[in-house]
Amino acid sequence: MAGTASLASEARTPSGARTALVAGIALGLIALTATILLAMGRTPICTCGTIELWHGVVKDSGNSQHLTDWYTPSHVIHGFLFYAGIWAFGRLIGKPVPLGLAFLIALGIECAWEIAENTDAVIERYRATNIALDYYGDSVINSVSDILAMSAGFVLARIWPVWLTVLVAAVMEAFVGFWIRDNLILNVIMLIHPIDAINQWQGAL
Repeated sequence: MAGTASLASEARTPSGARTALVAGIALGLIALTATILLAMGRTPICTCGTIELWHGVVKDSGNSQHLTDWYTPSHVIHGFLFYAGIWAFGRLIGKPVPLGLAFLIALGIECAWEIAENTDAVIERYRATNIALDYYGDSVINSVSDILAMSAGFVLARIWPVWLTVLVAAVMEAFVGFWIRDNLILNVIMLIHPIDAINQWQGAL
């Protein structure tokens, strides 16, 4: 999956021009996402008026308001999964997806999720569980940071061998799950089909 042969390298286009084009589109997507989130009423930064590099308290109003938090690893794993999914799609159609296009697809999915995640319906869905009682949506700076975390995960999946990518994802899921009783897998389960036993376990933290 990882390595130079996993996704097409777009060798026909000068690398500088290709990189500039992909970077320009990527920055445009991120800026558009931030603009949409602001229009939806999301706060630019935490209403506390500060910007923290790391916010480690899950059950308070500062969660998902700063640059990084316990859910940042989930977004890195998003990048792993998007890379793997696009690679698998290329194998299925018998033609590797160009790397720049693959990254923009992953970025577009992540941006769309950040917008969807901050709609009233999804916020209330999260707040139906004990772990997210104090969750009122992400700040724009947190959403942008999450998008960048996904981008980092995508790049790492490109560079790392498969076994290392899988190992790092498993370690992050296990550590975060142990420490805060939540992670990407549990988050998806509780969003799609809440399980009372998990809800009670998380609430006991």
